[in-house]
Amino acid sequence: MAKKRMVMELGMGSSLRQQDYTRAACRAVEDALWHNSLSIADAFGLDRSAMIIEVEIGVQQPEKVDTDKVAAILPYGQGSVRAVHGGLDVPKPDGGVTVIANAAVVVYLDLEPAGAA
Repeated sequence: MAKKRMVMELGMGSSLRQQDYTRAACRAVEDALWHNSLSIADAFGLDRSAMIIEVEIGVQQPEKVDTDKVAAILPYGQGSVRAVHGGLDVPKPDGGVTVIANAAVVVYLDLEPAGAA
């Protein structure tokens, strides 16, 4: 079997007032997921739990993202979340920042190559 990339969805989320990197990351993943209804596993005769879902979150302070909380948003499949430097911290006049997170959600299936016995 070979892990094959099937789908990539992108999303953006923000925390306007509380500077909450996890909340912004969760909103970014929700934005990506709620744009579609994937039936890719069904198309290959697999259960949705067979989907391998890798999430990458870009924020200015990745260490402040609770990746377990973000992974809990995934409705099915085998999910993993990694936070990396990216996104934006937009300064506010009061001295705080608006946090903007970007998410890339990539779905893989473990498939047998065509022609394999």
